[in-house]
Amino acid sequence: MKHSIIASLIIGGIIVSGFMSCTSAAETSHIPAVSFSESDGIFAHRVGQFEVFMLVEAQREGNTGIIPGASDEILERYIPADGFNHSTNVFVVKTSDQIIVVDTGFGNTIFEKMELLGILPEQVDAVLLTHMHGDHFGGLQKDSHPLFPNAKVYLDSRDREHFTVIAPNQGAADALAAYGENVETFDADVLGSTYREILPGVSALANYGHTPGHTVYLIANGGDRLIIAGDFLHVALVQFPHPEISATFDVDQSAAAVSRRQILEYAATNNIPIGGMHIVYPGMGDVEADGEGFKFIPKR
Repeated sequence: MKHSIIASLIIGGIIVSGFMSCTSAAETSHIPAVSFSESDGIFAHRVGQFEVFMLVEAQREGNTGIIPGASDEILERYIPADGFNHSTNVFVVKTSDQIIVVDTGFGNTIFEKMELLGILPEQVDAVLLTHMHGDHFGGLQKDSHPLFPNAKVYLDSRDREHFTVIAPNQGAADALAAYGENVETFDADVLGSTYREILPGVSALANYGHTPGHTVYLIANGGDRLIIAGDFLHVALVQFPHPEISATFDVDQSAAAVSRRQILEYAATNNIPIGGMHIVYPGMGDVEADGEGFKFIPKR
């Protein structure tokens, strides 16, 4: 039996509140409700009083070649005969006094979609990076100028060291250099430990493997929670039911498989929705244990 996350989606209008242009989130006023749908590439969700928006930054046809560990039997079971889509997403979190961007995609459509939300780049207070791959930091700078001029950039110290010192990547170095002293590193907390907040309502949790400092962010407010899990997987149709299968992009494929199972078990056990940068619209949903793997139920 074939299973398709895409086919299970029931897309409807999502009512969200937009924001008027201003100098900070604290001064932002609501504009009349706006309806977004899959065609807009924007999905809205609430975490307590926080407003969370998933923005589809890019989408293309998926490629099972990036998961060489998947057998023909697994691919035949989970991948539709007519193929599947691969998405690159970013997230925007609006709290009572801050606007936070989680990853920036390639820098292709993030800004026009933020504009649809009434958010200008200069209003963003913080950019949280899950890791330092180009489809996550691509919207940080252009021609050495920061595209979020008033924001501080946050990332795990291991990723900064890896991509600027151990295995230097010029694009990563340039992205961070544009922000000068407005770059703050942290050592992410171990999953299941006591979490420290790097920003009010935001904790950074270690999910190492995809990269040495790959980080997932736990958003919490008013008793609600959401995990924004970056590149914990790349082919959701296969890797939810088979988290042991890693992608060619994973720096340490064995560690990535362990981290993937750990975060899925944590989400399922604690009933915490999870969002990912490569999960097709709506980009977030609930997780349930299902045999040796997991089942993903997209948000509506």
